[in-house]
Parts: sequence; C-alpha cells; structure tokens
Amino acid sequence: MSTVLYDYWRSSASYRVRIALHLAEVPFERVTVDLLAGAHKAPDHLARHPQGLVPVLDIDGHRLTQSLAILDYLNDTRGMGLLPQDPAQATRVRALAHTVAVDVHPVCNLSVVRHAARAAPDQAQATKAWMQRFIRPGLAAFEAQLAAFSQTPFACGETLSLADICLIPQLYNAARWEVDTHDLPRIHTVATACAAHPAFAAAHPDQLRPAG
Repeated sequence: MSTVLYDYWRSSASYRVRIALHLAEVPFERVTVDLLAGAHKAPDHLARHPQGLVPVLDIDGHRLTQSLAILDYLNDTRGMGLLPQDPAQATRVRALAHTVAVDVHPVCNLSVVRHAARAAPDQAQATKAWMQRFIRPGLAAFEAQLAAFSQTPFACGETLSLADICLIPQLYNAARWEVDTHDLPRIHTVATACAAHPAFAAAHPDQLRPAG
C-alpha cells in the first residue's frame, strides 16, 4: 500500500511532514496542491480535507490531516523517538515545538496574511511587515526556551525531536521574509546541525521548487 502526501512545496506544515517521513524512512509519493492557484479549494481536495489545507497524508490505509497529528502518528507507529519518555520533559519539548507550530504559524498562514494585507496600499510591503511582526517574537521565545536544553547538537539534546522538525520550516520562512535572527545563537546551532542531516536536506523546499 503506497504512501501519498498531498502538499505544497513552500507550506511549512507540509515541510514538517516531509522531514518526518524522510526521518522515518517511509517512501512516499508527492501530489502537489498548488495553493497559489487555489487548488486547495477545489472539490477534489476538499473531499480529502474539509478545511482546504495541506498536508494530507494517505498512509497505512488511513487518511490523516493536521501536521502535528500526523507527526504524532508517525512517531507512534514508526518508533521515531521524537519525544522523551518522561512525561514532564515530553511536555516541555511539545511546548517548544508549539511555540512556532501553534502560535506563530497560524497567523502567518497565506490566507490570513492575504486577508490582513488586502486593504494596504502596498500589499507586498504589508505582507512582509506582517510576517516580520509575528515570526521574530516567536523565534526569540523559542531561543529563550532552548536555554533549558543542551543543543548537542539538536534543539533538545543528542537526538532529533519534535522541536527540530517544527523549528526548521519556520526558519525557512524567516529567511524568506528577511527576519533578523542574527542574535539567536542557539537556534543557529540547531539549524546548522539539522542542515547536515539527509532527511532535512531531502525535505527542503528548494529541492522541490517548481521549474520556471
């Protein structure tokens, strides 16, 4: 039974799931849902995901939505070890991941930003200002929370965790929108370690950017 990921190359939520699939060494087929062309609102995609979002993952005979829920499924079924066994420590790692995936990402969603910027005289500048306004504080909070962990070399220690998988797509967005992160050394330590990992390299949006 094949595994199929319905995603968009620049979607942060899709990026998270691609990282996890590569980490778990699950072969998968990508089906592009072009957000800019409105394909996520087409009837065929709404049948997959009533919210009209990506990603959607068909795996093990199941159709799954919501990236964090998908990550939980992969962690539970593939023994990925993305969370510590200790419940309190696992909660701290989840909280770190949620700082960007739950608090920053939703307000920087394409549909939200388009709505917020639609009345601005310069929509492109308004979009950039919006992204910087929300991404920078979220990453600064992530940096502060990292102080409770040892980045040796990953966010929470020697092994990759949910926090790494959620951080890296947000850093990609930060670079895209020219968010200043020069004073966040812990985050940059983590980013360097993740960049050297084959699973993160294979999942990177630049590997999937459409031609033209």
